[in-house]
Amino acid sequence: MTHALIIRGGTIVDGTGSEPYVGDIGIDSGKITRIGDLSGVQAAQVIEANGQLVTPGFVDLHTHLDAQVGWDPQMRSSSYHGVTTALIGNCGVTFAPVGKNNRRYLAELMEAVEDIEADAIMDGLPWDWTTYGEYLDSVQALKPALNIVGLAGHSSIRFEAMGDKSMDEGVQASDAELKEICRLVSESVAEGAVGFSTSRFLGHKVPDGRLTPGTWADARETEAIQHAVVAGGGAGGLFQVAPDFAQRFGSEMKMFEQGAQAGCHVMFSGGASGKGDGGVARFSEFLERNNQGGRHITGICHTRPSGAMFGLAQTTPFRNSAWKALMALPSIEDRLTALRDPSTRADLIERSKLSGMTANPALMHPMGTDEFPNYDLDAQVTLEKLAREAGKDVVEVYIDRLIASEGRELWNYWAFGGHLENQWNYMQMENCIPMLGDAGAHVGIFTDSDSPTFLLSELTRRRGIYTLPEAIHRITGQSAAVLGLKERGLVHEGYHADLNIIDYERLETCHPYYVNDFPHNGGRYIVQSKGYTATLVGGKVVVAQGQHSGERPGQVIREFIRA
Repeated sequence: MTHALIIRGGTIVDGTGSEPYVGDIGIDSGKITRIGDLSGVQAAQVIEANGQLVTPGFVDLHTHLDAQVGWDPQMRSSSYHGVTTALIGNCGVTFAPVGKNNRRYLAELMEAVEDIEADAIMDGLPWDWTTYGEYLDSVQALKPALNIVGLAGHSSIRFEAMGDKSMDEGVQASDAELKEICRLVSESVAEGAVGFSTSRFLGHKVPDGRLTPGTWADARETEAIQHAVVAGGGAGGLFQVAPDFAQRFGSEMKMFEQGAQAGCHVMFSGGASGKGDGGVARFSEFLERNNQGGRHITGICHTRPSGAMFGLAQTTPFRNSAWKALMALPSIEDRLTALRDPSTRADLIERSKLSGMTANPALMHPMGTDEFPNYDLDAQVTLEKLAREAGKDVVEVYIDRLIASEGRELWNYWAFGGHLENQWNYMQMENCIPMLGDAGAHVGIFTDSDSPTFLLSELTRRRGIYTLPEAIHRITGQSAAVLGLKERGLVHEGYHADLNIIDYERLETCHPYYVNDFPHNGGRYIVQSKGYTATLVGGKVVVAQGQHSGERPGQVIREFIRA
């Protein structure tokens, strides 16, 4: 007997949460055909994995790679961090269904919410669809490196049904408009969407300052949509929410419960606050109660503090004419040269002392210039503390560190996820998955697409927030079950060979760096990793030792396990 590929001698962490074991894996026609002792068995290709982990590929439940896949089918940075299946279309921001006259609107919406220029989106995608099914066909034709699962979004659907008034606070769908919304939802799910997404978050704004369509939708509309999801694809279809916990906590929680009762698998973004236990006990009780009797609600959360990366690439914590002029210079090198000029430095300091900062210096943590970034999880170093210890103004310290690092150092702004003990307790809840990296979103402001690597290296290996089998289970088998993936998410015979081979003790996330590789010279952060020997999709190595192989075997998944 021979195999197309054998992975020999790896320590298999199979995604179920069970203890690891050593074994060989035989792969043929993109699937795992045998697991066990394959000594003496021949193969066309062999990967030696002695002393390394073999895990299922990671399933990222929150990405915004919808636009980026058009010009970056390698789907970086997700592909550098063990992800083999990415869920796109989160937070209601999707590109289908869409009428031909509304395409520009969706591009501008993505620009406003996710920091990718509308012109890049218009020119970087083929826009050869109107229905959701046609959209999925078009994405498949792009030949992505990773598997893709899509959500149909509230913004596109509500705008199609209601037009411009879909964003007006206090305006609800008429009976005819709601019927059309539900028709588009059911049709999209029937054509291959895993479900529906909506944003209620009060920070997601369109270019004219209004909030995205769906933000103000009432319970009549959201409940009708939940039933439309089930009608289109069966019980278990996803209902994804970026919620408004700040002002509508009670009604949001009720919406989740209604969705679960209607037969949806509800998934919401969240995290712990700094007050008391951060809400962990309340959320734990809620999730336990609503994951009984066939109901399903899952929370997802960030793995580390984040919100912005300040430096010389794109984002600065100052808003005055001097900094605006500096950041308008064409490159980081030009900005660094200007900073080194004593008169420019003095002018920046003087004006910034007057104008103040747009970010709290007590929440700005320098990432350093060592081989790997310092995310300061012990909260030892902040801009405020450094300035106080040096007896200098925070502006002086910020500028001097930029000069000393030759413009390379970034400052991680802890806008969310910074209440660490509460956050770690939150992510340990049974029905919580630590996978909210927002890959493809906020691309020039920050990147958390390395979340799975950070989860395994920092939170699991170093800090023991999870055991290794549990951490792998959360981002493979458990995540795959949320989507209803067939034969994915586990290392089992008969399953798709979406796999990672990991040198666990060497696993690290690297420093983010800024590149201009989008259409029209748009910029973004990329973050690579160390320690992934190989990532396989459908039995093909897509990344080996941090380098793309050129293989792009990803599949747009359109069929799911449903009741």
